[in-house]
Amino acid sequence: GTPRIANRLLRRIRDFAQVEGEGIIDLSVAQNALKRLEIDAIGLDSSDRRLLLTMIEKFDGGPVGVETLAAAISEETATIEDVYEPYLLQLGLINRTPRGRVLTAAAYQHLGVQVSGQTKLWDDI
Repeated sequence: GTPRIANRLLRRIRDFAQVEGEGIIDLSVAQNALKRLEIDAIGLDSSDRRLLLTMIEKFDGGPVGVETLAAAISEETATIEDVYEPYLLQLGLINRTPRGRVLTAAAYQHLGVQVSGQTKLWDDI
């Protein structure tokens, strides 16, 4: 869970401080360590971003079922539900619907991707 992740990150940041600093964790050391660990400003790591980008690139932002999403990113369904989803839901980056997971506008904005325009019924006439 979250405490385990926080403790792991703290140990990694401590390691950075010992190797590259004077053994003291300050704001600069912490920011540099998180950047090198590829953790962004809201706490997403490369795996979180890969899940969100897969939803955009392969499923147009959803809805997509969790089993389909798991297959697309080569991850276990339970891992998506237990590890990735809680934080992404808490941040408001995804929603769960009866038809599947759907990205929110906040996810597109955070990733710097423009929401794909959907054609309307009468646009082609």
